[in-house]
Amino acid sequence: MTAVADVKINAGGVQLDGIWSTPRVLRGTVAFAHGSGSGRRSVRNQYVADVLVHAGLATLLLDLLTAEEEAIDDRTGQLRFDVDFLSYRLDVAVAWCRTNVGYGGLGLFGASTGAAAALISAARHPTSVDVVVSRGGRPDMAASALPNVKAPTLLIVGSEDRQVVQVNRTAAASLTCPHELAVVAGATHLFEEPGALQRVAQLARDWFLTYLTAAS
Repeated sequence: MTAVADVKINAGGVQLDGIWSTPRVLRGTVAFAHGSGSGRRSVRNQYVADVLVHAGLATLLLDLLTAEEEAIDDRTGQLRFDVDFLSYRLDVAVAWCRTNVGYGGLGLFGASTGAAAALISAARHPTSVDVVVSRGGRPDMAASALPNVKAPTLLIVGSEDRQVVQVNRTAAASLTCPHELAVVAGATHLFEEPGALQRVAQLARDWFLTYLTAAS
């Protein structure tokens, strides 16, 4: 049985909204960093989170922007690409998980620009972040942080998302941690093709279970 709760996490004077899900048997925790213009109610990330919860991983789906900031971003599109700002918001989620979860390792799942924020946060907190998974990510936006990432990192891209595939290949060459580039055949950037998102969830689940179990 899974327990699900809405949570609010303080981040420098603002409240970030999140959805916290915990399985009966806990094997680790994963915090999600959403991509451009997305949030805790992203259908794609909720699907992946559900697969992880059924595998024994607690999940935190967190809005990295407040409602007011999202309204500004809808007009300007600036905050969604400010990966340093987003990574500091993600740091708050890392600290919250470490405080509120007493067992297991901690992983980050980042999508699009959220993946860059996750990698920056992982590089800044090598003893707190144990694993990173990127879905259709922009690790090039975290280029200076990549050599400092210690957490085993899985980069998942769609084979038809050709520009992002190349970006991820280049980023993988800069990683010194255990890492892998997984290319989902026939998938585009949003993994909307039949079976594509299921494959993403399976790859993420297996990576997290392998390395979070080791961390715990």
